Amino acid sequence: MKHLALAFCLVLSYNLFGQNQLTLNFDDSNIKIEKEIYGHFSEHLGTCIYEGIYVGENSEIPNINGYRTDVVEALKELKVPVLRWPGGCFADTYHWKDGIGPKEDRPSIVNVFWGGVTEDNSFGTHEFLNFCELIGTEPYLSINVGSGTVQEARDWVEYVTSSNESPMTALRKKNGREEPWNVKFWGIGNENWGCGGDMAPDYYANVFRNFSSYIRGEDFQKVICGPSGGDTNWTEKILETLDNKTYLAQGLSLHYYTLPTKDWSSKGSSTDFGEEMWFKTIKNTMVIEDYIQQHLAIMDKYDPDKKVKLMVDEWGTWYDKLPGTKEGFLQQQNTLRDALVAGINLNIFNNHADRISMANVAQIVNVLQSVIRTNGAQMVKTPTYYAFQLYNVHQDAQLIPTTLETENYEFDGESIPGLTASASEKDGMVNITITNANPDEAMPLNFDLGKSFKNISGKIVSANNITDYNDFGKKEKVMIQDFDVAKAKGNNLSVEIPPHSIVLVQLQ
Repeated sequence: MKHLALAFCLVLSYNLFGQNQLTLNFDDSNIKIEKEIYGHFSEHLGTCIYEGIYVGENSEIPNINGYRTDVVEALKELKVPVLRWPGGCFADTYHWKDGIGPKEDRPSIVNVFWGGVTEDNSFGTHEFLNFCELIGTEPYLSINVGSGTVQEARDWVEYVTSSNESPMTALRKKNGREEPWNVKFWGIGNENWGCGGDMAPDYYANVFRNFSSYIRGEDFQKVICGPSGGDTNWTEKILETLDNKTYLAQGLSLHYYTLPTKDWSSKGSSTDFGEEMWFKTIKNTMVIEDYIQQHLAIMDKYDPDKKVKLMVDEWGTWYDKLPGTKEGFLQQQNTLRDALVAGINLNIFNNHADRISMANVAQIVNVLQSVIRTNGAQMVKTPTYYAFQLYNVHQDAQLIPTTLETENYEFDGESIPGLTASASEKDGMVNITITNANPDEAMPLNFDLGKSFKNISGKIVSANNITDYNDFGKKEKVMIQDFDVAKAKGNNLSVEIPPHSIVLVQLQ
């Protein structure tokens, strides 16, 4: 990449770079960025589970107890902190007892939401939780509220987490698992305003109260089905109805998908786009900042002690399906544009780490903004994979509040912030991540570090073209590369952030 061959990072005077400045506020650094902000989502949708994660023990594709070896190793390397399952819309049709016991005895299920395909339930509770253990991630289970019962939910909790003698624990042991699993994240329903039952908010709030009172366990984090996008009425009515019962919940979910066109009937291509769709995608993803602030204001009203956290447990890009792929499988390509979207969102989540404790990009393999794509025995890591890998330095780090002054990126009479950034400190290392949304122009940025550092290094995710992506059997076009950073001048550092890039600056 020709722009990577240049030494962009020059120590220059503040007067030259005065328009763009990032100030680090170390004195206010007392907030932890929970690692779960870097979480993922896996639904029974398209080839996410079957073919993507699980191929079965008899597959010719190399596997570990049926799990794809290449996917397992890639997710280990990514340091996935939490994984949500089984949905999504699928969760509110899923009955967990159909997915346990001998596989030949498990009843099939028709996936009514995603493609109408029949699944054999060979990937169920044991398979998911064992997979989480294999890749070293926390499981997050979504309870069926839409078509399930309180008793069904309570039995699942007991089956999974209890060490007491009971019919459910006896059943678990009969099915091959002696010791319980450690599951602390429980979603009470999914999108109950839509595919989870078309419920009114006050009705769902009372359903939540009922379910939550029976979902008991040490250190459980129970998550309310929260709003979609900017639906503040849902948030208001939910919390108003819960009244003084907010102690029943530890989290409130938020779902928001970035569509270039904002039109669900014609969302835009994942590969065939120019600067107009690039700009609209970036602009529409930045809207989540406004939505977060709106919902947090309501949460502060009903929960001033901030005991209930915001969990963005579905987010990402959503484009039209790839030509020739199955309807309802939501297969799309993943370009450099998606990496930029990931970086922007992760910066936003980091900067709200006082209230955001989890986020889950949708979805982990083969669906929507996935970090991995598979095709038969082939696998590729997407640009979004490398964005997450670049950012995993922030996991469980101390947030360093920042003040960013940035020039705008302008297109066709509209403008958005050209740069976004977030910073943290962990094990004596300061990590600063910056995105430049401008597809053509580098943006000089002056850092007011607040103190001096001896060692400075950098890494970058970028490509020659904004439409570049990693394809099967071909050399990767989008990856992490070293990025030269010059020495700081006292407490100041000036860096030229290349166009359409994500940069990590590390100081020690």
